[in-house]
Amino acid sequence: MTVIDETASAPAPGVPTAPLLEVRDLHVEFHTRDGVAKAVNGVNYSVNAGETLAVLGESGSGKSVTAQAIMGILDMPPGRIPQGEILFQGRDMLTMSGEERRKLRGRKIAMIFQDALSSLNPVLSVGYQLGEMFRVHQGLSRKAAKAKAIELMDRVRIPAAKERVNDYPHQFSGGMRQRIMIAMALALEPDLIIADEPTTALDVTVQAQVMDLLAELQREFNMGLILITHDLGVVADVADKIAVMYAGRIVESSPVHEIYKRPAHPYTKGLLQSIPRLDQKGQELYAIKGLPPNLLRIPSGCAFNPRCPMAQDICRTEVPVLHTIGDGRGSACHFWKETLDD
Repeated sequence: MTVIDETASAPAPGVPTAPLLEVRDLHVEFHTRDGVAKAVNGVNYSVNAGETLAVLGESGSGKSVTAQAIMGILDMPPGRIPQGEILFQGRDMLTMSGEERRKLRGRKIAMIFQDALSSLNPVLSVGYQLGEMFRVHQGLSRKAAKAKAIELMDRVRIPAAKERVNDYPHQFSGGMRQRIMIAMALALEPDLIIADEPTTALDVTVQAQVMDLLAELQREFNMGLILITHDLGVVADVADKIAVMYAGRIVESSPVHEIYKRPAHPYTKGLLQSIPRLDQKGQELYAIKGLPPNLLRIPSGCAFNPRCPMAQDICRTEVPVLHTIGDGRGSACHFWKETLDD
């Protein structure tokens, strides 16, 4: 498979730069009673410091499984990584010991989970949970850790942080709980944050606030950010580049604005057409026909062929490679030229 590696900014003359994170030919599978579910099938992508990569796709496309493999939190078994590399600052995390990877989590790589209410401990105050990062990793006293927790709550703009530090998760709104999750991820100022559907179940106004906050904090700390979502509308203003996943593969990769102007894969085109638009008031929303494939029985050829309006015989027999199509773009479609020109 061709590896597409777009960079958001050019390196200084004479100074070689390597991606902060580089995923190479990653495969993840789950062994079940019914067979082997191939959740990730040769994913390649990279993220630089200060850059945002949005990973898009429907549920079951492999976005979160890839993130869990990066974080080292896959359940193994039944999960298994038969091949691939995950290079963080040049080191392959898949060859590290469990202790080495634990030291990276929180300090160097952090994750924001999509369901804040289930991710936070309901019987511990948010201040205690935020402070735990400092007690465990920096050896701070409980009093000093609580002061740090208040600072973090202020930083993510939780009103009256000093008074609310002893409150419990259920006493906060969904948007405030998500801010607490962001604060936990930021606690040790990591180099990379993975945000897995950080705006799920939030209303549109709160979604925008959370995304603006993430973008602002990313600029402040020059962090790399992987934003996992199924919503193309969420990422337009915050991402530098996009990787679209389907059935465990990247089917299109592109700088953010190019993919909105001219998608190069029928699946990406379908996702864009399904976004509600102000100039189409009263019209029926477009929906991609059919359902994502069963990962135990991925269709032969292009996995999207049973749902694709452009599918032909070659799509049912040959797996398309990720073609380099110029301007830092890639498309895993036999008919990417026709899709671009449509």
